[in-house]
Amino acid sequence: MHLLVTGGAGFIGSAYVRALLADPSPDAPRVTVLDKLTYAGTLTNLPAGHPRLDFVHGDICDAALVDRLMADADQVVHFAAESHVDRSIEGAGDFVRTNVLGTQTLLDAALRHGTGPFVHISTDEVYGSLDTGSWPEEHPLAPSSPYSASKASADLLALACHRTHGLDVRVTRSSNTYGPHQFPEKIVPLFVTHLLEGLKVPLYGDGRNVRDWLHVDDHCRGIELVRTKGRPGEVYNLGGGTELSNRELTGLLLDACGAGWDRVAYVADRKGHDLRYSVDWSKARDELGYRPRRHFAGSLAETVAWYRDHRDWWEPLKRRGAG
Repeated sequence: MHLLVTGGAGFIGSAYVRALLADPSPDAPRVTVLDKLTYAGTLTNLPAGHPRLDFVHGDICDAALVDRLMADADQVVHFAAESHVDRSIEGAGDFVRTNVLGTQTLLDAALRHGTGPFVHISTDEVYGSLDTGSWPEEHPLAPSSPYSASKASADLLALACHRTHGLDVRVTRSSNTYGPHQFPEKIVPLFVTHLLEGLKVPLYGDGRNVRDWLHVDDHCRGIELVRTKGRPGEVYNLGGGTELSNRELTGLLLDACGAGWDRVAYVADRKGHDLRYSVDWSKARDELGYRPRRHFAGSLAETVAWYRDHRDWWEPLKRRGAG
């Protein structure tokens, strides 16, 4: 089995690749990672020299390169994306190019070579915001930001490819993911690294926006269940089961870093900031046996400790991302 993993040097993609490569069984897959190594992707996330890993530095919008790699792949797990909401509000062009055109380039190549399953990794943000309850997979898409709109577009292209051409496409939509190796622009690593550097942390508005939190290990287990047991043409929500307001999360991170509320800088709220996300993941539970295993409090403490112990990993990335 040969898997093509796009965006496999990023946060979730690299965690998924590391889990695949840790499998000692004789039928464990060979993995080719295709990654552009933008500011949020780094080779330090991948095990150097692993005998079942090939790395290709390239762009998913490069049709010739994608075609060559797809010809040798049995299945695809597609993580590659521009994913930071604030950056998408500042300029949407890169998000449309990578998330929409890049996904279509991959789908075209998969069709030519009969490659599948094609697992497309999406986000709960495509659903928009809701006041109560949780979104099922059939909920209409109502994205609020250029980022989530580009991901919703990619979802629909992938699912249309299944309906029109019969390509074995499977889509995952996950909750906010946290854990080691996350680029320090997202709230957990941003706040932790700022606090470790003695800086203040920026809290949007009144901090009442609510997110469901999913550890990266649970997220990767869910993706692997979808790849190996999911049904063609289906969407699977992957949730974590821990809903917190941003203010509540901030308090936990302050406590974990031994800091007080004087280290919080209240900033103007983000444009189009969704109030609450929550996915109903009963379909993945009932069909695939998916359940998050990581307890939030202990896993958050482990994550904070990882950033405290790996300044040599994140300090160069913060300087590069700021540039």
